[in-house]
Amino acid sequence: MAHWLCSGRTVQVEGLVSRFDPRFWTVDFPRPMMASVVTVGPDALRVDAVFYKADDLAGVIWEAVDRFDHPLLKYETSRDFRDCRLRFRWRSSGVMALDAINGPTLTIEGRDAAGRARSWYVRLWNYAVGTPEDAVVSLDFAAMVGGYELPEDADPVWAGDIDRMFVSVVPPEYSEVDAPLAAPREGWVEWTDLVCEGPGSVLAIGDAVVPEHGVRIAGGYDDSYNLTPARLLRNALHLGYRESITHYVGMSHYFRLEGAGGGLYVSAVGGVLNVACAAWHRDFAARAKALGFDVIWSLSYELFDAHCWNDWKQRAADGAPALTGWEPPSTLLSPAHGGAMGYLQAVARAFMGIAVAAGLAPKFQVGEPWWWVMPDGRPCFYDASAVAAFAPVEMASIRRSKTPAQIATLDAAGVCLAASTAALVAAVKGAALSLGAGGCVSHLLTYLPTVLEAKAPEAKRANMPLGWASPGREAEVAPGFSTAILTSAGGREARNAAWAEARTSYDVGPGLRSEADIAVLLAFFRARMGAARGFRLRDPFDFDAVGEVLGVGDGVLRRFALVKSYGAMERRITRPVAGSVSVAAGGVGTLAFSVEAGGWVVLDAAPALGVTVTAGFAFDVPVRFAEDRLSVARATFLAGVAASVPLVEVREA
Repeated sequence: MAHWLCSGRTVQVEGLVSRFDPRFWTVDFPRPMMASVVTVGPDALRVDAVFYKADDLAGVIWEAVDRFDHPLLKYETSRDFRDCRLRFRWRSSGVMALDAINGPTLTIEGRDAAGRARSWYVRLWNYAVGTPEDAVVSLDFAAMVGGYELPEDADPVWAGDIDRMFVSVVPPEYSEVDAPLAAPREGWVEWTDLVCEGPGSVLAIGDAVVPEHGVRIAGGYDDSYNLTPARLLRNALHLGYRESITHYVGMSHYFRLEGAGGGLYVSAVGGVLNVACAAWHRDFAARAKALGFDVIWSLSYELFDAHCWNDWKQRAADGAPALTGWEPPSTLLSPAHGGAMGYLQAVARAFMGIAVAAGLAPKFQVGEPWWWVMPDGRPCFYDASAVAAFAPVEMASIRRSKTPAQIATLDAAGVCLAASTAALVAAVKGAALSLGAGGCVSHLLTYLPTVLEAKAPEAKRANMPLGWASPGREAEVAPGFSTAILTSAGGREARNAAWAEARTSYDVGPGLRSEADIAVLLAFFRARMGAARGFRLRDPFDFDAVGEVLGVGDGVLRRFALVKSYGAMERRITRPVAGSVSVAAGGVGTLAFSVEAGGWVVLDAAPALGVTVTAGFAFDVPVRFAEDRLSVARATFLAGVAASVPLVEVREA
């Protein structure tokens, strides 16, 4: 595929954006607190936060250098703020008020007129008009003075060389002491009517639009928690991504926490998602829907280690917890632990609730579920819950050949893992149904380079279990049209349908089957000579019709074609099920007819002028194999797998 690794704009389209546009502010903070920023209007943003410690502090940040947008889309670097004035209405609750000693402060980082690195601290209350929780803040960067009390503490700001600035948001109980709050504190801040004025109030910004392509995009909340969803999705849209976004909800930023034994651990008290995460994802889901994206919500078994309950963790035989290579590390939840799996199910249901509320089709991915393997090869299925569930025998390494007892342990671990993923998917599908969203499409992501490591030939028994096969799947159905679309520069479209009717594609891959079943499939494929010969298929979602109007009598015509209507469109039915056709003339049933090949009803006597002829029937779809090759593989002893058997509808009339 042609590509260009772009490092900067050359001749690509640019536009203009107001400096301090709400979409381009970010937030950041130290663990364990959490905050998010979303846009709530073209001139407004909102920050939601949860504080756990007295010295927690979140910064609402503007950076002179755009570090987050794609090179084709970033705003220009402008460190000179002297020619602009910023004004906004501040409203807040649950955070330190504007007039407090440690109230909101604008920290400006840059250099003074002599080029020396400097920071200035501007108390917002000195530039506010209103109450401590509802005031208009006006900042003129050419005449700004830092300091707490003015003019006593005046520290004039030189705003000609700024790297970044941020407004502090802290809990009402803030102090510089590293001590836990009595209870988690939730708060919010809104800036509305945000205006930037003056000669320096406008920045150039990349506005290129890459044509739509077939590549899909994936991202993660842990990597984008600090950005606004509007900014994130702008990049996806402008870079040509369409249809689905696979969104990994992460392992370190979504959860609520509760104190226990001097630590903070994930909690379901008040809901499993913290307020900042919930606010961010509600905005993300709503904007994705508005832009025409589907979202596949991906949840893994990985969790930030410091906040994971000790008995939830996978462990090696010596009791060492499963730890990833991140710094600080994450751990892996044990598929055998009911509490851990129940928590994951609650998290999945919460995100599904957000998706459905936004009008998105429910789609869910179980992301990389596995039993962790230490770098030295030690498997981690010896936590107390796993030992109680399937009594694993000890193995020094998952690599190399295994004894029958060790193979049985690996198989049992795989059964446990598959059962846990099935329960997770069932919980999500149940949530979607209870919310009135209908069926949920589920996916599973596994990392094959690790799971199928050549030095560990039996590892797949535990980490790619047969329980993930889909023997119960019937068919995937995809009606398709061929439409030519011409879009003018102004966005107006001209559309031309090349096909009068949809042509449906199917995938009837049976998944895991016995050797005898696979042999029958292969014999049938050979008899059809691949794609050369057609055959009948019962569409599991569209296989009958009732009261279909075939035509109106004229006193002469006796032969009518079977059709099924889809709104204003009619579909010719050429393969009715024998014995299923019933006919009525003028609303009165009749047996005086015959059915000819090709889906034709022939009445014994022509209906009188104006008499409506209707029919009901079941039907099959004429199809052929879509390809001249069929891939099957041996899955295990006396069993094979045909993951995909694509078919395509044959048009006969």
